[in-house]
Amino acid sequence: MNKIIFGCFFLFGIIALAQNTQEMSNTIYQFKVDDIEGKEFDLATLKGKKVMLVNTASKCGLTPQYEQLEEIYKEYKNDNFMVIGFPANNFASQESGSDEDIAQFCERNYGVTFPMMSKISVKGYDMHPLYQFLTQKSKNGLEDSEVQWNFQKYLINEEGKLVKVIDPRTLPNDDSILQWIKS
Repeated sequence: MNKIIFGCFFLFGIIALAQNTQEMSNTIYQFKVDDIEGKEFDLATLKGKKVMLVNTASKCGLTPQYEQLEEIYKEYKNDNFMVIGFPANNFASQESGSDEDIAQFCERNYGVTFPMMSKISVKGYDMHPLYQFLTQKSKNGLEDSEVQWNFQKYLINEEGKLVKVIDPRTLPNDDSILQWIKS
């Protein structure tokens, strides 16, 4: 009898683990990335928050968007909203500096306090697995997309699922984004 009970608990445990793994496989919670200081950042710590992921660059015509990103982060961070920047050098070598250079630039020029991650690739053969997830419907369950340029935004709901891709030229404080944050 004990073997049957143990077997049932074991089976239920395996089923629960498989369901949890499947649930995380189409969310950002499956990823761990390095922050700009080289420390591991587990995206699963963002459960229950709305998140804007954005690929950034220091020498781009859209770089002033850092200011709006910081503004909305400060205004809504206590309302379960997070901005996370991912520096990338995929477009016209507009982010060629080291992580240390990028961190100093962001702090000095825009007072950035939202989390910045280590520089990654958001396009091409060496695309980071997080961005593979964000750009492939087979992985994110929403849509296929391509990172068009620096400052493309990906909106993630409280369950870690991709809900919208925002054009790089759309400002972070655009009314449609603010309405989504507040909803």
